[in-house]
Amino acid sequence: MHRKNISLGRTGLSAMVAGFFFLFGGMLLAEAASDEDYEIEIPLGLDEDAFKVPNDNPLTKKKVDLGRLLFFDKRLSANNTIACATCHIPALAFTDGQPVSTGIHHQQGGRSAPTAINRAFSTVQFWDGRAATLEDQSIGPFANPIEHGFANHDQLVAKINKFNGYKKLFKDAFGTATVTKELVGKAIASFQRTLISGNSPFDRFDYDGDEKAVSESVKRGKKLFFDKARCNLCHFGTNFSDEKFHNIGIGWGGEGLDVGRYNVTKDVKELGAFKTPTLREISKTAPYMHDGRFATLEEVVEHYNQGGVKNPFLDNQIIPLNLTKSEVKDIVAMLRSLEGTGWQHVTAPTEFPQ
Repeated sequence: MHRKNISLGRTGLSAMVAGFFFLFGGMLLAEAASDEDYEIEIPLGLDEDAFKVPNDNPLTKKKVDLGRLLFFDKRLSANNTIACATCHIPALAFTDGQPVSTGIHHQQGGRSAPTAINRAFSTVQFWDGRAATLEDQSIGPFANPIEHGFANHDQLVAKINKFNGYKKLFKDAFGTATVTKELVGKAIASFQRTLISGNSPFDRFDYDGDEKAVSESVKRGKKLFFDKARCNLCHFGTNFSDEKFHNIGIGWGGEGLDVGRYNVTKDVKELGAFKTPTLREISKTAPYMHDGRFATLEEVVEHYNQGGVKNPFLDNQIIPLNLTKSEVKDIVAMLRSLEGTGWQHVTAPTEFPQ
């Protein structure tokens, strides 16, 4: 697989019209796509066919630019202290480096902030998959009393509407100055889709056959990853994730249990199950697991090496691995070789709409 530029903007009939018209609360509004489509470079190692852009939210430059502003703006919280970027920091591969995230009034949530990188290659979002789309995920935290602190999304929209600069940008991006939570989600999701990681040393070795791209330890780690260590049973594909939910024994050691996916499906078989995270940029996104309990990759591999923590719903793929210390070291070396490129260009805005 080689890198290529692909346009992810409007196609067919939508490219020939100014926008799509729909009835909204008795008013005829237009959601007009930008004049300028946004081109994404899909790096080596990533499957461009797996890059997901919904038909009702084509990727355009104006949406991406608006989404970037919204992502970094702390005014989009009840007391002007929390932005999306508070928990998804560019320098930390869009995580926050904390076991669990801290939101408004220094309140702590119960889960670690997953990376925002390569979300466009994923389907359902959040550790428990409660958001069906990236658009849904993008607005969820705003109405969380521990995160951005708004009682509901109406409060978020009302606050954004106080800034004429934002209303103009929504008009430019969507054809309407009437801000809605759905349009906020579309803008932020568009920005998040530009956060991509590929072309790692592992990719150059695995896809291009560059023997010098990685160490001998990484090469041994790759063999273990796909064989004895069984990592590939859940971590496979372009984003090293099966996009499914698994109980691997986290939280079953006597402490309070986070029921995970069960909260969404109410299926007892999914008690304590969480989504398989991407392994790309994994060396930069410590601490690990949904509760951030492991500080190092060595601890993560050792957890699997021991066969997880026994419980009634432990995934049947989790078994003792009998890895030696040197084998654990080689697997960690392979994981570290997944540091890629494509997201480091993002910086925080120096000013925001007034």
